[in-house]
Amino acid sequence: MAQAGVDRPRVPRARRAGPPPRRQGPRFRRGRQGASAHHRAGDLEQDHPGFRHPEDASQQLSNAVALHERLFGRQPIGLWPSEGSVSDAMVPLVAAAGFQWMATDEEILGKSIAREFTRDRDGNVENPEALYRSYRVGRDAQVSCGFRDHTLSDLIGFTYASWNPEAAADNFVQRLADAGARYAARTNGGEATIFVILDGENAWEHYEGQGRPFLRALYKRLGTHASLKTVTMAEACAAPKDTLPSIFPGSWINADFYIWIGHPDDQRAWSQLADARRTLESAAGVAPEALARAWEELLIAEGSDWFWWYGDDHSSDHDLVFDELFRRHVRNIYRAIDVPAPEELFVSNITTRPPATDVVAPSGFIHPVIDGEITSYFEWIGAGSVDVAPVGDAMHEVSARDAIVSAIDFGFDLTNLYVKVAGAAPMRDVIRGDQQLSVNFLRPEGCRIVVSGADGTVRAQMVDRPRGLANGASRSCPDIKVAIGQVLELQVPFHCLGVTKESTVAFLVAVNRNAAEVEHHPRHQPIEVQVPDERFPSRNWTA
Repeated sequence: MAQAGVDRPRVPRARRAGPPPRRQGPRFRRGRQGASAHHRAGDLEQDHPGFRHPEDASQQLSNAVALHERLFGRQPIGLWPSEGSVSDAMVPLVAAAGFQWMATDEEILGKSIAREFTRDRDGNVENPEALYRSYRVGRDAQVSCGFRDHTLSDLIGFTYASWNPEAAADNFVQRLADAGARYAARTNGGEATIFVILDGENAWEHYEGQGRPFLRALYKRLGTHASLKTVTMAEACAAPKDTLPSIFPGSWINADFYIWIGHPDDQRAWSQLADARRTLESAAGVAPEALARAWEELLIAEGSDWFWWYGDDHSSDHDLVFDELFRRHVRNIYRAIDVPAPEELFVSNITTRPPATDVVAPSGFIHPVIDGEITSYFEWIGAGSVDVAPVGDAMHEVSARDAIVSAIDFGFDLTNLYVKVAGAAPMRDVIRGDQQLSVNFLRPEGCRIVVSGADGTVRAQMVDRPRGLANGASRSCPDIKVAIGQVLELQVPFHCLGVTKESTVAFLVAVNRNAAEVEHHPRHQPIEVQVPDERFPSRNWTA
């Protein structure tokens, strides 16, 4: 008799907030330059500093256990690790958290025992005696482990949705019975335990009746079949006869971690998380409530789903939303401990597609009068401009509100950078009291110019903010000019920024209230200009 191990409700991934559930695509990989199809964990660490914090993994597991107990009234005994990701290092953590079993993919088992699971033309495993059983994993602290048949699992996830429900159920049950018979033939009558595991939330929207006709037909056949018996994962993993002293490090996708750590966009995001964690570890004098909030934001940002959407592996219409939410959680770490977030966290990590921001580059020198008014129609001709988008996320359009800033123009002459900001209301009514405008430079990094209008006096203060420090140091540059009237106009000499000809200057324009950001523009990428030389007008001249 073959046992079919079914995937019961899983322990929730240990985070309270995160992106909407993503749909796992078919198991294929696009070609990529300079990347092996199967990265071991150490392969990438040779080139990129690792993010290694087993204490965080322990906390994630503890949080998951606590949430399960709160929701279901009892401690969980089994675990589907996030993305089916396993390694020797995680087994003791899983055991210490009280879990008795876990599960992952067949390719992990194949690499752990140096054996490939081959299939015939119909997808049936030709060497089932190694796959269709549970194992004890680990040397000292041990956990039982089941390895899913990914062909059977993917039939439910991706294939049967287009079939007649009755025919799909017949096909699946027949495959299970045949697999049990092959196992018995190769093990002198042994009983196979077949693990079928898939994302439980994603397949059914593509099925007739949200999958109900198929599931009813399937359960009916499983309940009456003479050679099949359904068991829970706990039952399937209860008495493993074989031990794996070491388990191959990888996930349920290609038995590696490339999707989450392999692309430069992934690595940039992990570096941002590492920087935030180091800053959090060194924070002093922070109230316990704020510190707890910062650590919670860190755990949220460690979730695997954020990194699923970075890189060239997967994409959706909401990539920019996922990217913004990830960076917002990392910024919240800094905000909770009252440390300014690095400017790079206000810029998209996505490089696989250019963000949809309309920035028009300058076409000529400008020489505006810095008086806060539109003195002449011609004074900003030749300037670049930014298309200011509404403030709000694409997945919550009903909550989008009008931006405070409605337009940004920028340009230069040989010695100065000029910025003009217009708003839905006159800027004299916007920049006053506790509300300020700042020009935040990514290049040169750590420099800000903060424009305030408290007590009716307009000031432009230059602040240098070394990475990770809570308070920046003001410095004087008397040649900076600012005026606020109908618009805000700012003149910043290039020498104040410490840049020379052909250097790149990159910046964002932000509105802040009580030192907390209200909005910034552009939303996903900075404005970039190159410090010009005398030839700039002739190179950009058009008739």
